Amino acid sequence: QRIAIARALYKKPEIIIFDDSFSALDFKTDKIIRGNIKEKYHDISNIIVGQRIGTIKECSQIIVIDEGEIVGIGKHLDLLKTCNLYKEIALTQLSEEELTYA
Repeated sequence: QRIAIARALYKKPEIIIFDDSFSALDFKTDKIIRGNIKEKYHDISNIIVGQRIGTIKECSQIIVIDEGEIVGIGKHLDLLKTCNLYKEIALTQLSEEELTYA
């Protein structure tokens, strides 16, 4: 996964889509890579397709899809309040403290 991500970033595209690219990484490596991308490639628009709340919770916009339908759009903390599905998934992955720390 790290090599595929590095190859994509090396080309310096305007937009990059990470289709569940971080799921095979451990949480620590995931966070480090996303932090480096944010810092060094801030001019590249990122679209992250993911199921791991820890990976997407810092995104500027999250779209929650259930059976092909959009059921929530917003930031992490907003979705915890307004989207039951998002909150339900989030609670199965992270503790209450981890969820509300943004």
